Amino acid sequence: MQAFTVHKGLVAPMDRANVDTDAIIPKQFLKSIQRSGFGPNLFDEWRYLDKGEPGQPEAVRRPNPEFVLNQPRYLAGPNGSPGASILLARKNFGCGSSREHAPWALEQYGFRALIAPSYADIFFNNCFKNGILPIVLPESVVAQLFDEVFGFVGYQLTIDLPRQVVVKPDGSEIAFEVQDFRKYCLVNGFDDIGLTLRHADKIKAFEAERLVRMPWLDQRVL
Repeated sequence: MQAFTVHKGLVAPMDRANVDTDAIIPKQFLKSIQRSGFGPNLFDEWRYLDKGEPGQPEAVRRPNPEFVLNQPRYLAGPNGSPGASILLARKNFGCGSSREHAPWALEQYGFRALIAPSYADIFFNNCFKNGILPIVLPESVVAQLFDEVFGFVGYQLTIDLPRQVVVKPDGSEIAFEVQDFRKYCLVNGFDDIGLTLRHADKIKAFEAERLVRMPWLDQRVL
């Protein structure tokens, strides 16, 4: 998992409350047994005018020009400038089903952080497990950020996780809370597997000692 320490990025506004996981990644794309390739279908029913299906080339799709992520100010530029990597949202973002594909799609599109007044619990937990930082700020603060994003093309924020602050373009800072363990995992790039592999030597030693005591466990089924 990619570590998160300090990230500066373009902010895209998702000005809708109660965005559910089926909107984030529609159900037809959950058929894949792979854990990659979901970015092109993020917000698929809103991003495109035609119905999306798994394996459909992005080049043949018809983008919806009214959808926020299709607007030029939030897209990657021809000179290599990156597109939006921080998503600003309204309350209860990520509600609905518990599909982990939702944070996969957000991360694979290019989002590193989310800012909203509240999130659905399971989605909130899944973000941390997949390298995305979901920041909770008061609704009034989020509303002010929406006004600033709409008012200034190229609006960027810097998110400093070690110091737990969001830095605005004028240098002012907004503090946010994050659980110590979740912060530790993000800063070090540890998902659940990474946390376990910190103890790889102890695991190997235990397995070797157990086979000495119970050698029949080493039998293979052909």
